[in-house]
Amino acid sequence: SDWSADSWSDYGSRDKPGTTLGRTVPDGNVLFPDIFHTDHLLFYERFSAYQDYILADCKASEVKRFIAEYLEKVLEPSGWQAIWRTKVFDVLVGVVNVNFPALKAVVQLSEPFLCESQDGSFTLECMQELLELKEHQILLQELFVVYDESGEFDQTALAIEHVRFFYRCIWRTWDEEEEDEFDYFVRCVEPRLRLHYDLLEHRVPSGLVADYQNLLSQCEELYEKFLNVRNSISSNDSDSEAENVSMVEGLKLYDQVEHIKQRLKLIENPLLRYVFGYQKYGGLQAKGLRSTGAKVIHVVPWNMKANLLQLLTRDKLCPESCGALEIQFHRDPLAAVNACYEGDRVIICPGHYFVDGMFSIADSIELEGYGLPDDVVIEKQGKGDNFFDCTGTNVKISNLKLVQHDAVEGILNVHHGKTILENCVLQCETTGITVRTSAELLMRNSDLYGAKGAGVEIYPGSACTLLHNGIHHCKEGILVKNFLDEVYEAPRITMVNNMIHNNEGYGVVLVRPAVPSEMKDASAQETKGTFLFLEETPKTTKSNILRFLNCIFHNFEIWCTQPTQAGAETACAEGSRQEQPGCVTDELELYKQAEASEQTENNSEIANVLGATSAKKRQIHRKRLSELGFTEADDNLMSQEMFVSVDGNQFKWNGKGSFGIFFF
Repeated sequence: SDWSADSWSDYGSRDKPGTTLGRTVPDGNVLFPDIFHTDHLLFYERFSAYQDYILADCKASEVKRFIAEYLEKVLEPSGWQAIWRTKVFDVLVGVVNVNFPALKAVVQLSEPFLCESQDGSFTLECMQELLELKEHQILLQELFVVYDESGEFDQTALAIEHVRFFYRCIWRTWDEEEEDEFDYFVRCVEPRLRLHYDLLEHRVPSGLVADYQNLLSQCEELYEKFLNVRNSISSNDSDSEAENVSMVEGLKLYDQVEHIKQRLKLIENPLLRYVFGYQKYGGLQAKGLRSTGAKVIHVVPWNMKANLLQLLTRDKLCPESCGALEIQFHRDPLAAVNACYEGDRVIICPGHYFVDGMFSIADSIELEGYGLPDDVVIEKQGKGDNFFDCTGTNVKISNLKLVQHDAVEGILNVHHGKTILENCVLQCETTGITVRTSAELLMRNSDLYGAKGAGVEIYPGSACTLLHNGIHHCKEGILVKNFLDEVYEAPRITMVNNMIHNNEGYGVVLVRPAVPSEMKDASAQETKGTFLFLEETPKTTKSNILRFLNCIFHNFEIWCTQPTQAGAETACAEGSRQEQPGCVTDELELYKQAEASEQTENNSEIANVLGATSAKKRQIHRKRLSELGFTEADDNLMSQEMFVSVDGNQFKWNGKGSFGIFFF
C-alpha cells in the first residue's frame, strides 16, 4: 500500500526491493556521502519499538543486556559505512565488527580519508592514533549509517537510531539505581517519551521546559558529585574524621538528588506537571501605584471618529472628568495593558484587534470593551504559551470576545488574586479557564466554548464562582481537581444557573484519589460488569434509575387503588393516537416536569459528591491532628472544607452525562 511505502516501521517490508527510508545530506564543507534519515520517527513507532522489541518488561539493571540482545537480532555485524560524529569532528569510517555487549562497533578509517573538524587539526595520523587508543571501538550511538539504496542496511540504521535516541533522550545516569521491582519501560521510558513529543509539538509551556532542562542539568551535576564522594569512601570499617565528613556530605548530596528526581518525575507526569512542577508566575511583580498617586484611563481606538469620541466622553469619561483625569491613547490592547499601573482602567473601542503576545496582568486594573462582546474582539496571533495571565489582587475583564490560536496553555489563567470575568465570550483552542491554587475567579454572564480540554479547570486551594454562564462544545465542561488534599485546601465552588451542554465528555468531572475502601468496592463492582473509574453513564445514571423505580411504584399504586383513573389514563393514551389536544398537553407537561426534576437531581448529586469529598478530607485532617496529640477542635477546619453551592444549573447533551468521578 501507499501508506506502508511511506511508513517508518522498524520492520519494513523486506519483500520490496530497495530501501524504504529517506536520505539526508550531511552539513559541512566536506563532501560526505548521504546518510539515512531516521531522526524524525513518530511517537507510536518509537513507543512500539521500545515496548515490543527492545526493552519489553526489563528492569533498570537489565537495560543494557536487553538492548544488546535486540541489536544481535537486527544489526548487520560488518560491511557498512558510517559517519562517526562527535562534538569536535566528523569522520567517515567502515564497520568491520560489532561488540554487542559493550554496544560498540569495531571500525577502521575509510578510503579516501574524509574528516571535518572545528579547527582542521585532525589529520589522518591523528585519527589513526585516536582509534588505536580506543582499540578501534566506538559507541554505536555516535555512528550515522551511510545511505544505501538496496535496503540491506535499513534495520541497521533504524536500530542505531533507537539506541542513539534512547541514550540521548530517555536514559539517565541514575537510572541504574532504580528499584528492580518496577517495570523500567512503564516507570521511566513511557513518561519521558511522551514528554519529549509534547515538547516537539509545543504542548508544554516554555517556562516549564526551561525548568525541566535546568533541573536535569542540576541533577546530573549533583549526581556526579555524589558518585565521586561515594567512591572516595573506602570499603573498610575505618572511622576516620575525613570519612565521616565524606559520609555526611554524601548523604546531603543524595537527598538533593532525590529531591530533584522527584521534581523531574512530576514534570514528566502530564497529570501533575502543572500543579507541582510549574510555578512560573510566582515571582511576577506588580508595579503598584504611580509615584504621583494618579490613575490613568487608557483608551484603545480601532478607528476613532468624532461621534465615537463624543459617545465615549459622555458614557465613560465625563463622569470622572471633573478631577485631574489623565487619558492616554494606544494603538493596541496589549500596549495599553503593559502601560498600566495599580488602579488604571483600559477602555477598548469596537474593532477586531490582532495581538501577537501575552497579556500579563499583575496589578489591579479594569479591562473593558466599549460595546457588546461581539463588537470588541481580541484575537491572538503567533505561537505562545497562553493568552491572559492574571496575578493582580483584583482584576476585572468585561465586554470582550477573546479568540485563542496556537497556544499551549488555556485562554485565561488566574494564578493569584481575584479575577472577575463578566459579559465576555471566550473562543478557546486548548484548555479554557484555569483557576490555580490560591486564586479566585468570578465568572458571570459569559460564554465559553471550543476547548480541547476542560472549559474551566479548578485547582485545589482555589475559589471559583460561576453565575449564569454557558460552557459548551468542550472536551469536558468543568474539571475539579481535588487530589492534593494533603498539601492544599479543597477548592471552594459556587455554580448557579449555568448552562453546560454539548460537551464531549461530562458536564462536571471530579478528579480525586481513591481510598482503599473505594478500591475494594470498585473491584467488587468490576466483577459485576460495572465501569470503574468514570461513574455515571448517560443511560444508567442514579437519577434515571430512581425515576424509573418511582414511576413503576407510582403506576402500580394507581392501578391497585384507583382503577377509574387508570382507565382514564389508558383512554387518554389510546386517544392520543387520535391527537386529542388534552392528552398531548398533559404529556408535554409531564415531560417538562421530568426534565426539571432531572436537572434538580443533577445539581443535588454534584453538590452532595463534592461535599462528601470535602467531609472526607476533614475527617482525615482531624485524624492526623489526633495522632499528633491535638484533641481540641481546630478553628481552621471549616476553612479546609470544599464549600459547595450548586443550584439551578442545566446539563444537556453532554456525551458521557452530567457528572463523573475520575479515581486515580
